[in-house]
Amino acid sequence: MQIHSAKYIQSCPDITGCPVTKLPEFAFIGRSNVGKSSLINMITGHNKLALTSKKPGKTRNINHFLINDAWYLVDLPGYGFAQISQLQRELWLKSIQEYFLKRENLKNVFLLVDSSIPPQKKDMEFINWLGVSHIPFSIVFTKTDKAKALQLQKNMADFKAELRKTWDELPPIFLSSVEKKSGREEILDYIKRCIEQAAG
Repeated sequence: MQIHSAKYIQSCPDITGCPVTKLPEFAFIGRSNVGKSSLINMITGHNKLALTSKKPGKTRNINHFLINDAWYLVDLPGYGFAQISQLQRELWLKSIQEYFLKRENLKNVFLLVDSSIPPQKKDMEFINWLGVSHIPFSIVFTKTDKAKALQLQKNMADFKAELRKTWDELPPIFLSSVEKKSGREEILDYIKRCIEQAAG
């Protein structure tokens, strides 16, 4: 898939403010500081489309971007560590879960996982919640250039092993590196296939 246009449309705190549309949506989410905004910018080819920051918790709303005037890319708040109150974190989680459960045109959730570190409990919990809730999702291992090859392979193998404890079949998995611009075509091709399948 070629990206011809990518436009910021709006930002809202919960599903009630999301665009009224039937266009397919693809959401990106992960723990705070997993590299989500950087990956979105790399995928779309627009360096400043999504805000990036070294400080966790930069994304605080549901952000919609219209791609090729044909589908929406949705940047969601990260879960996990952020310098905010417990109440604010709970409100974020509630709004995110409501979006996943009620947004009928949501076609896939790309769950980003930091491949440079061992499996994290919060990622596993979120993945299992998506499964129980019957939300279609894929896993994107980010920062594949940040660890040595053997450590990277071990982290991903350990992550898959954890998944197999509760999953009979693993979801689609992608490897990405913003620095090397890898994973872009694979993710866009997957989005294209999802759109074509939805159209029948």
